[in-house]
Amino acid sequence: MQKVIIIGRPNVGKSSLFNRLARARIAITSDTAGTTRDTNSVVVGIAGTDVRLIDSGGLDESTPMFANVAKKSLDEAKSADIILFMVDGKMMPDEADREIFYSLLRLKRPICLLINKIDSRRDKMRSYEFATFGAHDSINISVTHNTGIDELLAWIGSHLREEIVPDSDEILDDLLEIYDENGEISSAADAHDSDFAAKFDGKNIRVGILGRVNVGKSSLLNALVRDSRAVVSDTAGTTIDPVNEIYEYNGRVFEFVDTAGIRKRGRIEGIERFALMRTKSVLERCDVALLVLDASDALTELDERIAGLIAQYHLGVAIVLNKWDASKREFDEISREIRDRFKFLAYAPIISVSALSTKRVAKIYPLIAQIYANFTQKIQTARLNEAMEEITTAHPLPHEKGKLVKIYYAVQYDTAPPRIALVMNRPRALHFSYERYITNQLRERFDLAGTPVILTPRKRGAGEDESGENNQNRAKNHKKESKNEK
Repeated sequence: MQKVIIIGRPNVGKSSLFNRLARARIAITSDTAGTTRDTNSVVVGIAGTDVRLIDSGGLDESTPMFANVAKKSLDEAKSADIILFMVDGKMMPDEADREIFYSLLRLKRPICLLINKIDSRRDKMRSYEFATFGAHDSINISVTHNTGIDELLAWIGSHLREEIVPDSDEILDDLLEIYDENGEISSAADAHDSDFAAKFDGKNIRVGILGRVNVGKSSLLNALVRDSRAVVSDTAGTTIDPVNEIYEYNGRVFEFVDTAGIRKRGRIEGIERFALMRTKSVLERCDVALLVLDASDALTELDERIAGLIAQYHLGVAIVLNKWDASKREFDEISREIRDRFKFLAYAPIISVSALSTKRVAKIYPLIAQIYANFTQKIQTARLNEAMEEITTAHPLPHEKGKLVKIYYAVQYDTAPPRIALVMNRPRALHFSYERYITNQLRERFDLAGTPVILTPRKRGAGEDESGENNQNRAKNHKKESKNEK
């Protein structure tokens, strides 16, 4: 996939343009110089082609941290296919901007000089001063007023290479279509099962890295992609925007997102409020979450809340004990405490690593791949119902007020995570403790480590009442009776 990077000095409007082209408020924007500290990316469609649009940190070397940001932005530009160099049209041309532009020209990529904030005739007159840059392509824009954007999109489109875009996956058939009216598996069941297998073939595994501040999330990202990808600093809250990085390992493509560290609610200040919103947005798009805990520090209530946030979004999950080389406790001891405090993530595997020394970090890749396989798996319908028969025979469903409660059959109607419908005569009579029993028994029979399982009790047929008789069958019987009377 081709890359288009937006690059320039702080406060020229890069993140605002990024959001405009992405048609979503992804990057945080503010009047504070240096708000964007890591490169951020998103896939967008331009001229009928999917491209990876990259928002880079501002090119500023006034402090060691910002110098690191600038270096990463320039390194990212070297791997881009198209460069958009943005300047502030409210200001006269700056020698530093000119030098940066000349250095980017040496990369021999299509490059466009974007003069932003051209909102008036006076601004337009000032923009002529940027002709001294000698840019072959230059466009006046105003991100705020959405002017010049169509011209920019056309320019980008003219420099994109033609690529073949695969067709999007088709929507799965309704879950009940694979059964006949008696609830027995039809000949279409095998095709239904195989459709699920192809649904996630070749997909990137989207992995969110979450945790409270200073547990080492950015260091873990750098270790995973084997590069100084995210800015690392002892300053709490260095990462604000989510940081995306794609990395291939053993033929699998991982799309990592390092989110901003989460603080206690009373300590969230300024643009960090937007960072928390971005974290929730990342959770909506991820498949697997890595919950990073500081093994050298005690577990906190905030760790539990973040774990609860992951559980709320029904993601695959692994718990990563970082800074293990600084821990003075035994692995089994910490694991027991985690299991006790994070009961709602009892299915999550636990791994200990040291991001700074990269010890055991390589073991995270196969772990994520296995969790993703479990998260996206389709349990064969026949095997699922064999298991359900064993489960309900070993421990029959309790009656409801003396009336029989029965599960006719089960079918997995969706995945990521696995969602299983329990088609019953009295779905409202299924107690949560029995649901938990079913889930635990399914985990013993199938590999579901790292993924939640969602059970959905439902009636057999839209017109079925709580007695288990179907309105459609009653209507058929009524017609037969009427015919006999005639």
